[in-house]
Amino acid sequence: MVARPSIMLPKFDPANHNACLSIFEDVTTNTKQIQDSVLESILSRNAQTEYLSGFLNGKFDKQSFKKNVPVITYEDFRSYIDRIANGEPSDIICDRPITVLLVSSGTSGGVPKLIPLTAEDMDQRNLFVSLYRPLPFKHIKGLSEGKSLLFYFLTRESETASGLPVRTMITCVLKSVTPANKFIWERIQISPHEIATCPDTTQSMYCQLLCGLIQRGNVSRLGAPFASSFLKVINFLGDHWTELCSNIRTGRVSDWITDHQCISGISKFLSAPNPELASIIEQECGKTSWEAIVKRLWPNAKCIEAVVTGSMSQYIPMLEFYGGGLPVISLFYGSSECLFGLNINPLSKPCDVSYTTVPSMAYFEFLEVKKENQEDGNDVNPVVIDLVDVKIGHDYEPVITTFSGLYRYRLGDVLRVTGFYNNAPQFQFVARNKVVLSIDMDKTYEEDLLNAVTNAKLLLEPHDLVLIDFTSRVDFSSYPGHYVLYWELGSKVKDKKIDPDTKVLEECCFTVEESLDSVYRKGRKNDKNIGPLEIKVARRGAFDELMNFFVARGTSVSQYKTPRSVKNEEALKVMEATVVSKSFSRKVPSWELHELHSSR
Repeated sequence: MVARPSIMLPKFDPANHNACLSIFEDVTTNTKQIQDSVLESILSRNAQTEYLSGFLNGKFDKQSFKKNVPVITYEDFRSYIDRIANGEPSDIICDRPITVLLVSSGTSGGVPKLIPLTAEDMDQRNLFVSLYRPLPFKHIKGLSEGKSLLFYFLTRESETASGLPVRTMITCVLKSVTPANKFIWERIQISPHEIATCPDTTQSMYCQLLCGLIQRGNVSRLGAPFASSFLKVINFLGDHWTELCSNIRTGRVSDWITDHQCISGISKFLSAPNPELASIIEQECGKTSWEAIVKRLWPNAKCIEAVVTGSMSQYIPMLEFYGGGLPVISLFYGSSECLFGLNINPLSKPCDVSYTTVPSMAYFEFLEVKKENQEDGNDVNPVVIDLVDVKIGHDYEPVITTFSGLYRYRLGDVLRVTGFYNNAPQFQFVARNKVVLSIDMDKTYEEDLLNAVTNAKLLLEPHDLVLIDFTSRVDFSSYPGHYVLYWELGSKVKDKKIDPDTKVLEECCFTVEESLDSVYRKGRKNDKNIGPLEIKVARRGAFDELMNFFVARGTSVSQYKTPRSVKNEEALKVMEATVVSKSFSRKVPSWELHELHSSR
């Protein structure tokens, strides 16, 4: 059985925007045909692998696949990954050699996952990146008149016992830049490739900022993989702008920059004193408010690029504050397991972002997510449907089958269908499909918690306070147990003392509780099953310390996402050490059937 060549993205010139757009039109028009061919190709290649042969018994048609191959989670498949990591051949799951194990962020699930990847699949991912590259240029005028100041950071890689590289996806992308294709990077990026691939994140961040400030007039867009990581860059700028200005004024980089890659990269731009530029930057950074600081420092920037959907949505207000009216664009949705879809309307509001599926990237199936079924346990035998059969307005968890050896693998995300482009479904990313807090009968999902915190943080605005970041846990140290939220607060006014009123925080506690579902609120009645919710205010920089904790254990700065609940005892100690005040809900929420949050 021979698979049709149209199943995979063909090679094309990424500089040819018309070619990119033409291919995108083709794959979204022929969605069903491509999806059927993708599955046919994967099964014909891999039916004889140890994993699939145990289920298919020599049959590799679509019906046998759906009937006999189970829907799995990472834990169900982990033993096969461990075997490959320990030196067994790749063909226990895949007909092509596994060339790298991608390490996930490890912050959403608590423990990093290792995801198999072949060289062929990596080539497809690079083509996917090239496919979305022309979209901003199509919609944003003047973008081609400058370069991108996009902040990427290399993560130190490791090896398995058998010598197989273990890398993050960002590191794979950075390392895929070779002398032969480096011209593409140099044509697009402000910072030299050697600075982005410096293994010292602090030196790399400093020198990427220095490059961007020296060439401020040539920056047409800024960003980072995630909204949170871009805000960390802005905070880093807030701590180091005087030193950066000193470097520009003297034409000499700081002595603590010792990495030879950074020194080599920055020497191309920091070649002579420029006191005039240093004074301009000092004038802007020295103002009382940092509102619109991005626009003021980079006056020709046209947009900020970062993922701002799902749990990243809470950072949108601060991005907009620093951006000074620059549109915030979120270009694609993907994970370590699979790249999924593109945002074909980059200028849509962050809350309206939808991603159009690229059906060549994997075989996609979907489990419908119905919250009432999750709560009463009735989703034992969920129905799995094809990509083309999803319904607008419904929520689903993606189940993927890849060319790299994952079969009917649950991604753990919740996607909401918003429409179709040609014949390809479009999805909004809602949240992780994960219970983050639970004490008794209550089940608070990530989406519920995000909505509740969004409602509560509105109470901070009249007091010139903003929520910088948050996480949560359940405290069982007393009876009954209760929810604890860790909040890091800040101000839009520079150097303002953060001293929130206790009554305001108590009202925030109550608003969070009022925003949670009726099962939680009923559990709070008379404090019998669930105790009053607590907000612990953490000192400035607390969530940087939490990030450092995870980064020290292998998480990538580029891919880091603040966990919305923390169960790791060592990580909890990090947060507890930063607590400066505590407040509890002083009222019991009503428990009648009303919903302040959006239902799934």
